[in-house]
Amino acid sequence: MKHLRTVEDVMTHAVVSVERGTAFKDIAEALRMWNVSALPVVAQDGRVAGVVSEADLLLKAQGPGTAPGTAHDTTAEQLMTRPAVTVTGEAAIPAAARLMARGHLKRLPVVDGDGRLVGVVSRGDLLKVFLRPDRDIGAEVRELIAYQLIPHGSAEVYVHVANGIAYLHGSLPDPTMADVVVRAAGTVPGVVDVKADFTAPVPA
Repeated sequence: MKHLRTVEDVMTHAVVSVERGTAFKDIAEALRMWNVSALPVVAQDGRVAGVVSEADLLLKAQGPGTAPGTAHDTTAEQLMTRPAVTVTGEAAIPAAARLMARGHLKRLPVVDGDGRLVGVVSRGDLLKVFLRPDRDIGAEVRELIAYQLIPHGSAEVYVHVANGIAYLHGSLPDPTMADVVVRAAGTVPGVVDVKADFTAPVPA
């Protein structure tokens, strides 16, 4: 299983979008058909102009001063929230998660360097990283410790991963490195928590 580090690793490339002139009814139908709560609105050049959501449609349909039937004549251009909150495919998964949490969003349009729509990433997509097998996570933590953090042969660190929790035991050449090792292990995709005891002997 490949390492899941960036938005591009987990995003959906086949994305449904609407144009600025898409009518209210067609937006509602697209939301229902694709079982999503929001859709990117794209301009003719493919750039993301905004996002239109179920909440936007309901707000317009029930808004004060809306004459019966007139909401259905409204287009995505009039309904959408702008500017859209977007993310690039190169963005780290935690960064995308923070964007979603900050804006209370369920999905983010993914754009290229020119702002053109290339995909979409959802909360569920971001959680894929935590589905990595424990053995894969453990192998990456061991590699990180053995080849990047600690000079070869200068430490004995035993790594065991269970349900995404990385358990580290053993000894370090310099006790002050403990915090560095723990923080680094926590950055490995799929690690939920790190529990370390560098005073304990390495299990036989």
